[in-house]
Amino acid sequence: MGIIGAGPAGLLLSRLLHVQGIDSVVLENRDRAYVEARIRAGILESHTVQTLRDVGVGDRLDREGLHHTGIHLQVPGERVHLDFEALCGRTVWVYGQTEVVKDLIATQLDEGPPLLFEVSDVQPHDVDTESPRITFTDADGAAQELHCDVVVGTDGFHGVSRPIVTAATGGEVWERVYPFSWLGILADAAPATDDLVYAWHPDGFALYSMRSPSVSRLYVQVDPTEKIEDWSDERIWDALDERLGLPGWSVNRGPVTEKSILPMRSFVSTPMRHGRLFLAGDAAHIVPPTGAKGLNLAVADVTLLATALVRLLQEKRTDLVDGYSDTALRRIWRCTHFSWWMTSMLHTISPAQGGDDFDRQLQLSQLRRVFASEAAQRELAENYTGLPIEH
Repeated sequence: MGIIGAGPAGLLLSRLLHVQGIDSVVLENRDRAYVEARIRAGILESHTVQTLRDVGVGDRLDREGLHHTGIHLQVPGERVHLDFEALCGRTVWVYGQTEVVKDLIATQLDEGPPLLFEVSDVQPHDVDTESPRITFTDADGAAQELHCDVVVGTDGFHGVSRPIVTAATGGEVWERVYPFSWLGILADAAPATDDLVYAWHPDGFALYSMRSPSVSRLYVQVDPTEKIEDWSDERIWDALDERLGLPGWSVNRGPVTEKSILPMRSFVSTPMRHGRLFLAGDAAHIVPPTGAKGLNLAVADVTLLATALVRLLQEKRTDLVDGYSDTALRRIWRCTHFSWWMTSMLHTISPAQGGDDFDRQLQLSQLRRVFASEAAQRELAENYTGLPIEH
């Protein structure tokens, strides 16, 4: 198995195959320090946590991860708690994607299979045959060729894999770019809340999250044209206080250790296979982070794909690989819809971007429905905590 990309999808796929006795080589164009430092998602669904445990990389997660049984939704002056465990019997964990990647890399380097960093000129070949190969240049500058039974592209939106699939299949692409971004910070400040807070505010959305008992992860909605240098730490904290504050409660401030602006978009590319080249994770789909689906979708992809590839390579049966794209896409579109729904309900659009008070009243009506209706809360809880994986 040749796996292009050492993000969580590629690393976990390699691990899932390894425990089933299938060899792989993971190729990554960045160095280890860069891969381990990328700040990404932090909410793990139930199935993601169990999958990591099942393949032997859940020990640190169980020690250091934060178990959460719900979230808070907020409008100015009112905050409502949704108890996921009571609503659907499932929960989530707060454990940064950065930490998941560190755990997977440490296990991979300790137990195998091979993981090669700083490769370049990666190119799949002959993927429409039963003997595909990958050419690349290794970290020492030597030309290499990897002969595989299967190639999997987990190399993200800008990788080399998806264009090959799209060009060969005449595939379709759907995309929506949202007229706002998230400005996110990491701060050395103890969280002032037990569960995450998702807040609607006339000035824009805000999210109170965390990474540990002493580190908070917070976001405010900003215009996509904003520059990070225009947002001082004090300005960010003031915006968070305004959008998240309640009488007698405020955010905990502390030194800001990282800040960045994240564009918001939805993206789905189909199909997710051409011949013996398969796509998984961000190579095939991207969702806005509001619904906490990005990493979890990648895990669902490779869980499906690993099962299908084991059947192909060990039993010589093609039924699951033939159905992989359609099966994965059913979940992808469900999660894309949920992410769009959460995003549309919680983010304001300025008049300059076509928004008006009618839109805001619709958002508030939807939020009040969730506040008041157990059925609406259960629907949100079932989607947020992760739907069962359909094999």
